[in-house]
Amino acid sequence: MSQIMTAMTARLERDVPLAEGSIDDALIAVSSLLTSVVTARRATGVPPTTGQRTIIRLANAQLSLVKVSGDIHRAHGELADIGQEKAGYDLRECPAQAAAGATPIASAA
Repeated sequence: MSQIMTAMTARLERDVPLAEGSIDDALIAVSSLLTSVVTARRATGVPPTTGQRTIIRLANAQLSLVKVSGDIHRAHGELADIGQEKAGYDLRECPAQAAAGATPIASAA
């Protein structure tokens, strides 16, 4: 395998899981913010309509992040297909390698 192919592969092996994890981190952050907003609204006893536009915006942001996550995962699959087709990689271990850099759910809480 050429040095260029090796370097590109190493970069993708680093960047793909980082992108996937970063989107998950953003989704967790937006979800936490949404929870805080709704909790604050209830705790302060303001009318249920207070902050409703903000809650809708945060819910839309969550949905957008879920869609982005799906696109990144599909791109990951496409990159794996390209690696197999063009470089002959056996990528059966790809999900395990990607998961190795992920934060376990229990430690994220």
